[in-house]
Amino acid sequence: MAWPAEPWLLHPSVPSRLPPCPPELVSKDNPDTASPLTPPNGRPYNPVVTLNGWTLPWRMNDGVKEFHLVAEPVVREIAPGMKAHLWGYNGQSPGPTIEVVEGDRVRIFVTNRLPEHTTIHWHGQRLPSGMDGVGGLNQKQIPVGKTFVYEFVARRPGTFMYHPHADEMTQMAMGMMGFWVTHPKDRHPLIEPVDRDFCFLLNAYDIDPGSYTPKVNTMLDFNLWTWNSRSFPGIDSLNVRKGDKVRIRIGNLTMTNHPMHLHGHEFVVSGTDGGPTPIGSRWPEVTTDVAVGQMRQIDFLADEEGDWAFHCHKSHHTMNAMGHDVPTMIGVDHRGVVKQITDLIPDYMVMGERGMADMGEMEMPIPDNTLPMMTGQGPYGAVEMGGMFSMLKVRRDQKPGDYRDPGWYKQPKGTQSYEWTGPVAVATRNLDAGQGSMRPAGKTQTQEVVIRKPGSHGQH
Repeated sequence: MAWPAEPWLLHPSVPSRLPPCPPELVSKDNPDTASPLTPPNGRPYNPVVTLNGWTLPWRMNDGVKEFHLVAEPVVREIAPGMKAHLWGYNGQSPGPTIEVVEGDRVRIFVTNRLPEHTTIHWHGQRLPSGMDGVGGLNQKQIPVGKTFVYEFVARRPGTFMYHPHADEMTQMAMGMMGFWVTHPKDRHPLIEPVDRDFCFLLNAYDIDPGSYTPKVNTMLDFNLWTWNSRSFPGIDSLNVRKGDKVRIRIGNLTMTNHPMHLHGHEFVVSGTDGGPTPIGSRWPEVTTDVAVGQMRQIDFLADEEGDWAFHCHKSHHTMNAMGHDVPTMIGVDHRGVVKQITDLIPDYMVMGERGMADMGEMEMPIPDNTLPMMTGQGPYGAVEMGGMFSMLKVRRDQKPGDYRDPGWYKQPKGTQSYEWTGPVAVATRNLDAGQGSMRPAGKTQTQEVVIRKPGSHGQH
């Protein structure tokens, strides 16, 4: 195969000799969270754990760390009961995480097995212009069936992303993206060592109920909100030991912002895609907003034992596809007609007569290859969540380096809410509380109101 010379000749820091053969292709299609990849060679570092993902192996060649990415169609299980036909890298969407050390010279072979040309942009990296990956501006497009080579030095520690800069709307809507972590070469004054280091990408799809392939021209009305192309209950929990210092790196390649909220703990934003934050700029948070194209790194001490929710705080982002743009039928008993309608319109779905949770209780019919709107079972019944939702599981007996799910937390006696079985006083109306008090029963007032009917729920 003749290697393209352009990516190698655009900067004097790049060797002029042609590269050797690419490293062996490594692929993975299992959606489970892989164990951290301890570096077999090169400089040591504390590896990350990619939620429902994995880290790409490399080979050392004359002091250069070499990787091989293959852009290709993939099948991704979004959660049990639903698979999506996506585009990704090395068998998965998102692609594998790339981990290097500050100062490493990195060589990435990129083979294109897509049905169209592509490139890779190394989002947030300092590198020669000719390696930045914008097709037509910095390089020629990578044609179908060809392999290009990128090479540069990882100049600063931090958390970055990679994605195409060719037919970007289509290729990113199909799931083409991945994470990149550059570890500090020495003890860094702004990057504290941690016991557990997690990372994942926020992404979103518009997949019609009953279908498999995303719509690629959707701007805002996505109906499937995912972490690393997984939706709850398909997202693994983050399992830690009580007393661990924990870091979570969150990258956002959706088309909207996400207020990420952690229960039971306070954290500080210790890094962005621009690098570590100054110590004086950090303060305790329980929610941080991650805007489009941004990365946020949060650090905290896992000092509260239990199972703690971790999720996007936009409520419609914690619902699966069937929870979007459905008619409201609260107060209407429509159980007798749903079956007849779905025989004619397979993807028809309405809200339950008592609310969204009612849909699960009534076992409302859903199309094939479609997730229930809210799903997932906990130790006390339905969790009634979907989409961008998972759990931080903190256990005192979780061994160091053990990332296995410890199961459900058993609440100590006297520390859990319970049902009150005694008498409950009936509320009385206070007629002397002023104009804003509740009106007596039996009297009604006529008031004209203006109701605005919204369109679709855009502006996510």
